[in-house]
Amino acid sequence: MKREDYNIHIIGAGISGLIAAKTLEAQGYKPFIIEATKEVGGRVKTDVVDGFQLDHGFQVLLDAYPLAQKHLNFNALDLQKFKPGATIFKDGKSQTIGDPLRDVSLLLSTMTASIGSFNDKLKVLKLNTALKKKSLSSIFSSEEMTTSNYLKSRGFSAEMINDFFKPFFSGIFLEPNLETSSRMFEFVYKMFGEGHATLPKGGIGEIPKQLQSQLNNTTFIFDTKVKEVNDDHIITNDGKRLDTHYTIIATEAHTMVKNLNHSAYWKSCDNLYFKTKTRASNKPIIGLVADDNALINNLFFHNTLETKIKGDEELLSVTVVKEHDLDDIELIRRVQADLNSFCNITDTTFLKRYHIKKALPQLTNLYNDCSPSETQLKATIFLAGDHLLNGSLNAAMRSGERAAEGLILALEDGMKIDSITFK
Repeated sequence: MKREDYNIHIIGAGISGLIAAKTLEAQGYKPFIIEATKEVGGRVKTDVVDGFQLDHGFQVLLDAYPLAQKHLNFNALDLQKFKPGATIFKDGKSQTIGDPLRDVSLLLSTMTASIGSFNDKLKVLKLNTALKKKSLSSIFSSEEMTTSNYLKSRGFSAEMINDFFKPFFSGIFLEPNLETSSRMFEFVYKMFGEGHATLPKGGIGEIPKQLQSQLNNTTFIFDTKVKEVNDDHIITNDGKRLDTHYTIIATEAHTMVKNLNHSAYWKSCDNLYFKTKTRASNKPIIGLVADDNALINNLFFHNTLETKIKGDEELLSVTVVKEHDLDDIELIRRVQADLNSFCNITDTTFLKRYHIKKALPQLTNLYNDCSPSETQLKATIFLAGDHLLNGSLNAAMRSGERAAEGLILALEDGMKIDSITFK
């Protein structure tokens, strides 16, 4: 049988699924991608609402990600760079700190800011230097502890942790207490230090769209939910049977595979968009709310970056990572009250709320890579997704590669499929 004659199905058109298809295509296979929604992207999507460009959650692309550099055309994405720093709102005031070695315009504000002590700022420089020298393999083989304990062990003051590290990394890890593994902290911190946080001019959804455009021999089956995955066939929710030689599940597998009890735990968040007549910042820099009484965690004025679609007013994104039981109306009122109290932002008109139930996998014992064979669940079924490694776009891409490579090895090393009877 020729390579192009094998029925290979990928379930999920998120980043992992798209990379798996790209890897298979490169070896001459012609896979099918089954996607439950109308478009590619999974958790990485962008909507247009009332003339505004809204990402599904505040997301950035770290251009130092090795797999992003490998698979994406950054020039075509027209990446817009954030300033390497943050504006911190506390006690009714705002102060901006950052990395003056990469952006000299941040030098004066960083040196004069009361966020952290002079000793804290020296420790930040020391941490930058140490992580630039530390390899990714070394990071992901280091002893794990919580990020909170890691920062304490590095000698940072409670003020520096509470006023900068906690709000900044809570927005990345989507949990308010820095309980995330120190491996993830070192990895993300290293990526920030070696590159920039960026956004495609057309929004974060341009990333999966570009990956889709790279696929020339993949067939997409949209608006199709999968109920069951078996060794030789797939059953969709509407009862249709799809015969398959091999399947890559690039989404949660426990609902599709019999007797598979393992399921990923997920972190959730709320992302609310508002339009305003003015913006509190003219620089493309993230805002952090360093007050334990605040519900909101971070905010960003999107029009400080160039965007393809620009509404008639300013666009403000606000992220909530703390747990709450507020309904839509109560949440909007609380967020607007926080913006007023802590950031002196008063003139806001609500646009849209994204309640993202499965924003990031909640993981321990994190990895940067795995062998292709480790993605194999059963003889003809393989797994992909960032939940297999760590919660990042880089991990999503890596797992997609490894699942496809595992499938190819299994197929080409002589796995027998003659016993499979197709109907």
